[in-house]
Amino acid sequence: MTKTEYSDAGTYFRNRFGSKVYKAAISLDVTCPNRDGTKGTGGCIFCSLGGSGEFSSPKNKSVKDQIDSCISALARKVPDNTRYIAYFQSFTNTYCEVSYLEEKIRQAFSHDLVCAVSIATRPDCLPSGMISMLSSMNRIKPVMVEFGLQTIHEETADLINRCYKTSEYDEAVSALRSEGIEVITHLIFGLPGETEEMMLESVSHVARSGTSGIKFTCLYILKGTELEKMWRDGKVSVLTRDSYFDIVEKALKILPPDIIVHRLTGDGPKSILLEPSWTKDKRSVVNYINGRFKKRGT
Repeated sequence: MTKTEYSDAGTYFRNRFGSKVYKAAISLDVTCPNRDGTKGTGGCIFCSLGGSGEFSSPKNKSVKDQIDSCISALARKVPDNTRYIAYFQSFTNTYCEVSYLEEKIRQAFSHDLVCAVSIATRPDCLPSGMISMLSSMNRIKPVMVEFGLQTIHEETADLINRCYKTSEYDEAVSALRSEGIEVITHLIFGLPGETEEMMLESVSHVARSGTSGIKFTCLYILKGTELEKMWRDGKVSVLTRDSYFDIVEKALKILPPDIIVHRLTGDGPKSILLEPSWTKDKRSVVNYINGRFKKRGT
């Protein structure tokens, strides 16, 4: 059987930076406008108290110390010439003063092994001054911006408490791309009430948006989230492994080859992960992916 091909981030970064590249997850002292009452409370229904940053270092550490902690944790697993992307992951990292984020980016850039930064944020938290600063930083080392879009469908966005419109995503991607800043877009398959057709409509929209990269993940049920309550009430189900990757395969066939796939599925933190149980065996999932999909050019 012919494997479905995709343009993978590992190959892209190795060709771009001349070595293997890993992400060093960083936490800053920020929150989100759908947590602090500005636009909503509680955050997205699938998001834990860690704000999707369970694999980040504690935010009370300096940026350098957080990067060094990540490097130390990976030291036995990666080649000596490995370089790192400083990934500002937890919560909304542009929901702060411009000067605060600029200083944190400069700290990351000063680390000898950091080749780029990636900023996780929301499209409604990018005022012009923030975009100008990111553009300036992008002239020093590459800056990427990651959006948790998850879906283009407004009814689903309302249900998951996203608290911004898809049109705001479109406008933000356009504004960033006009400054030469790469955008990576996150999509979740299996959101409550969404059909396969709706999920693939989100993929098609993102493919046309101007995004440089994309991340796919299945819907996770994490302890302590609003989604857990819905799941326990029988209002939410999760995708089986085969059903999820059937959708991923169709999604990959929609994408043009110049869009880089940064993730085919994610890793839920095992300490708070309830479902889907098949994601807990990472080695099995990786073997399944390698057996079903092929990195373009290999």
